[in-house]
Amino acid sequence: MARKNLIEVSESTALLRPAEPLAASRPIAGLAASAPRANAPIGGIAKTLGNITQKVERVQDLERQMAEGQTVVELDAALVDASIVRDRLTMDPVELAQLVEQIRDHGQQVPILVRPHPDAKGRFQVAYGHRRLAAVSQLGLKVRAVVRNLSDDELIVSQGQENNARANLSFIERALFAARLEDRSFSRDVIMSALGIEKTAVSKLISVVREIPLELIEAIGPAPEVGRRRWTELAEIMKPSALPALLTYLSQAQVREAPSDSRFQAVFGELTKKPSKPPAQAERWVATDKMVSVTAKAAGKTYTLALKDKDAAGFGGWISENLERLYEAYRESGKVKTGD
Repeated sequence: MARKNLIEVSESTALLRPAEPLAASRPIAGLAASAPRANAPIGGIAKTLGNITQKVERVQDLERQMAEGQTVVELDAALVDASIVRDRLTMDPVELAQLVEQIRDHGQQVPILVRPHPDAKGRFQVAYGHRRLAAVSQLGLKVRAVVRNLSDDELIVSQGQENNARANLSFIERALFAARLEDRSFSRDVIMSALGIEKTAVSKLISVVREIPLELIEAIGPAPEVGRRRWTELAEIMKPSALPALLTYLSQAQVREAPSDSRFQAVFGELTKKPSKPPAQAERWVATDKMVSVTAKAAGKTYTLALKDKDAAGFGGWISENLERLYEAYRESGKVKTGD
């Protein structure tokens, strides 16, 4: 019995052909570790080794897939669409430029994972590898891919687990990813598997996104150095009435062009800024003979009289000597306010 065509593009074989096997002599892009500095901190070494280990495991997983018949093929990049759920706020232009140069020099060593598009025959959807797809598209190359028949749940879990392996999504991007999955009615089990976290952690991620308007999150950006605690604090102090002013503030050129982490700090500062006190109101009185003038200023519970001109000292002394009588006259005027 004929084997079922798993990728369903037999009518367009020019668009899909097996790729050449990986050359043993060519390095895996991004896998070779640079020589460590003599004074490099232990933590930096551990992080580098951890990243290398993750990349080795991904290559081993790819080799296992190929051994199981998951052939690496080359696809026209224009036929590959994004995943059903976006996981990034932005694609860092510097990192993308570095990846473009890496692929230009060494070729695309690590394939992306795609599935046949469920609604458009002859097209494909990415499970993971959006940046690699963008890089080869810039270079005008075909994209090396593994094609699998994936359900929506399987695609999302593969996408999320690949992001976890790279560990380069920021907190708010992970929170948005979780909220978007919930909005598309994915089960909590699928969301937990995709993000590699427990149910309570999923709830905390989603709760942050529900309290902060999406327009504000997108205007701030991924803020890679801002973690759960700070985003939670922002969610707690966020007021819907403050949104228009914050978006206007973030639209200013000098703010918009600042790093995403700086935009977060600016928004947090705006929301926690104490309202400025209104300027003290000053009144001026001038005697008809111009011999003395008085400037009166009220500021909270303080009221100041400043006397000026020739009779200032004499008039001021007279006021001081008659304060008791003046206060009694004030009380009898009926303008006095009681503490009750």
